[in-house]
Amino acid sequence: MKIIFSLLLLLSALSGCANTGKTTLYDELGGKQAIASVVDNFIHEIEFNETLFRYFAESDIARFREKMNEHLCVLAKGPCEYTGDTMEQVHAGMNITEADFNLGVDLFIQAMNKAKIPHPVQNKLLAKMVPTRKEIIYL
Repeated sequence: MKIIFSLLLLLSALSGCANTGKTTLYDELGGKQAIASVVDNFIHEIEFNETLFRYFAESDIARFREKMNEHLCVLAKGPCEYTGDTMEQVHAGMNITEADFNLGVDLFIQAMNKAKIPHPVQNKLLAKMVPTRKEIIYL
């Protein structure tokens, strides 16, 4: 009986120390604060870019900030839910060109750089964002 109890105690202690090694992209980014920093930096980049600002001139920036934070959190497998419209609904009628989309990606990369997101992590997030391209341009 003592041996079984000792084994159970040992297994219990070891399981508490086990590291599954499964970190999410959300964790690699730095969590909620880091994502919020990227989004704020992105908004700042857009604000000072005449080409992209015209797409956002009439936007509710507080809502954009909230939904962009949710969107990135979901893409990064964080503990959140996206409650906004679909990418198609958001971008319908904007007729975003490929050149302007690419400029937006460049500004987003600058925003991540300013938030000190490591380049390998940036690449992982950008890879998660790639499928949304077709939901954004020329709508």
